[in-house]
Amino acid sequence: MNTYLQIHPKDNVLVALQDLPAGKEIQFNGSILQLKQTIPAKHKFPLTDLQPGDSVVMYGVLVGKASAPILSGEAITVKNLRHDADSFHEKDSSFEWQKPDVSRWQHKTFQGYHRKDGQVGTRNYWLVIPMVFCENRNVGVIKTAFEKGLGFAPTEAYNEQVNELVRLYQNGDLEAIRNYEPDMVTHTNKRNSVFPNIDGIKFLTHEGGCGGTRQDSDALCALLAGYIHHPNVAGATVLSLGCQHAQVSILQDALKKLNPQFDKPVLVYEQQTSGPEFRMLSNAIRDTFLAMITANKQERKPAPLSKVVIGLECGGSDGFSGISANPAIGHTSDLLVALGGTTILAEFPELCGVEQEMINRCVDDRTADKFISIMRTYADKAESVGSGFYMNPSPGNIKDGLITDAIKSAGAAKKGGNSPVTDVLDYTEYVTKPGLNLLCTPGNDVESTSAEVGSGANIVLFTTGLGTPTGNPIAPVIKLSTNTRLAQRMPDIIDIDTGSIISGQKTIPEMGEDILEYVIKVASGEILTKAEILRQDDFIPWKRGVSL
Repeated sequence: MNTYLQIHPKDNVLVALQDLPAGKEIQFNGSILQLKQTIPAKHKFPLTDLQPGDSVVMYGVLVGKASAPILSGEAITVKNLRHDADSFHEKDSSFEWQKPDVSRWQHKTFQGYHRKDGQVGTRNYWLVIPMVFCENRNVGVIKTAFEKGLGFAPTEAYNEQVNELVRLYQNGDLEAIRNYEPDMVTHTNKRNSVFPNIDGIKFLTHEGGCGGTRQDSDALCALLAGYIHHPNVAGATVLSLGCQHAQVSILQDALKKLNPQFDKPVLVYEQQTSGPEFRMLSNAIRDTFLAMITANKQERKPAPLSKVVIGLECGGSDGFSGISANPAIGHTSDLLVALGGTTILAEFPELCGVEQEMINRCVDDRTADKFISIMRTYADKAESVGSGFYMNPSPGNIKDGLITDAIKSAGAAKKGGNSPVTDVLDYTEYVTKPGLNLLCTPGNDVESTSAEVGSGANIVLFTTGLGTPTGNPIAPVIKLSTNTRLAQRMPDIIDIDTGSIISGQKTIPEMGEDILEYVIKVASGEILTKAEILRQDDFIPWKRGVSL
């Protein structure tokens, strides 16, 4: 196994693939340098001495400039490197892509739910949503009623633990409480016998709909419309208070914009005109049950892989993200695009420094100009509130080697593979063009994942180096670890371990192909992701300009 790596031939730094002790001699390109200090795995060290103002290049792009002298073989840290990135401008070169060989998947299919508008779902859910936070409690009432009544309720392992602790306390056995260690419970998703063709009934709650700006409410309505229009959703029950900014009429207009012939069942209940709460909720429960009888008639049928729409996401990134998991799902993206499918790369703050590459990969000037406009507007808004993309890396990112936003971004962009950019979407815009789409979202894991699904992703590939449980209510989220140690430490949240790329046991293309095979099984319902099993139903709308 190699102990260090130069990612790109232009790079003037190496990445430690394991802890490298001080004094170790590094042989590279015919030269020998001695490490001045211990370099932790995932961290970087320069090949030559750097002076303040000197450039640091990784992934072949500028990722920062020295803020203090850095000796060759000395660790790069926040104390000696500051964020810097190349500027970007209009499209200035043509782009040619050599498609990967996809002959082995050319005639493969997955088993999906075919919708009248041509979309194909990987799951079949009924959705219950509030137009405003005032209805969150009522959504909770319906959730309890349906989950318990239909058997979708999660395992009550922790309730049983409390019951046992109460029993021990009532027996006066404090010592037994101090030593109490329950057996590990294996979570499973119960299949409902009443509606076997429905994967579940899902409930979105949020803190929006009123009290913010009208733009926030409009964006919320557009996002909720994307979820109702989504191929994984058979229909929806909508609870409205009545007086809020996020009016039902705005939601209905957003649905018609997505599909002028929209005909999914959407059941609307407005509390201020419905009389007593008990009557409204009882009607909602009865009507939802009747609608689910119809939804249960949907069955999985073969669909081409071109109907798969993959969201490309990362969270809790580390210094291995851009070396293993991100380029691996980037290759999966290329394979799917070559098959006529669609992928969505989001998190615009994490494209900082690689904008020109993305611009030149755009299929035309209009697409490139839209990307430039959105990126500059987003950056200006962040700076107007005293922030900036340079503040994107989290303490966990920095601790694990992502010292600047440009380092993080250069690795994050690898999720998008090498295919042309066929379209650029602003927040809440729905995907319409096959190929690689760029979607404006913040880097925040849940806000970005929520947006990718709202724009049509029916599966999400989510890479993580530090470990995060993020999931989504209606789309399976496949979690990929960048390193084997994480996969072993958190097996309950990791679906695929890409650490074999770091160890040299697998190549990036081999791993990307394995991931595509896994995606097909998940899309067909043969495999439930760990996030689905844990019922990790995360949903956070983005208030634009506030989050990175």
